[in-house]
Amino acid sequence: MNLLYPVLVFLGVVLWGFVHSLTASVWAKARAGQRWGAAASRYYRLIYNVFSVITFLPVLALVVLLPDRPLYTIPSPWSTLMLAGQFLALVALMAGILHTDVWHFLGFRQLVSESPDSPRLVVSGFYRWVRHPLYTAGLIFIWLLTEMTVNRLALNIGLSLYLVIGALYEERKLVLEFGQAYLEYRERTPMLIPWRKPA
Repeated sequence: MNLLYPVLVFLGVVLWGFVHSLTASVWAKARAGQRWGAAASRYYRLIYNVFSVITFLPVLALVVLLPDRPLYTIPSPWSTLMLAGQFLALVALMAGILHTDVWHFLGFRQLVSESPDSPRLVVSGFYRWVRHPLYTAGLIFIWLLTEMTVNRLALNIGLSLYLVIGALYEERKLVLEFGQAYLEYRERTPMLIPWRKPA
């Protein structure tokens, strides 16, 4: 099989991740604020989410449309366990989003809030175990696929690297946003793997 196809998938994820991180940056938000004023605070998150989904569709199209080759298929009963793990990862993902305010996460609360740029630091629920439970759930979900192909593997590797790098990048913003409170939270809580009991 031509290695060009999985490389294209991987590069697609890298490009998407770069644009995704750039548009989530403090710099991009500040530029939007300079250009559109208070409207930027209200609409930025919603537009950012829609843009992120739309720009990820071409990456998924590469995975589906490019020639591919199967790597493995997990047989039953292990496949059933993996599907159960994926289901639990989705439940954890939704619980994490709901715990942090789903309407703020999606960008709708900012449309009606009097102070759209005042998020709160959440350190309870799944956030007691890891600092980025949404990323942890995402990693679990993609690596518990019961059927793996070369292109899916390239996608998973790219997404895994992006989630780890994205978590580190996001930490810098959270320190700027919450200061000492976040530094103390970071000191006592693992980033992605819940390897110790919450304090």
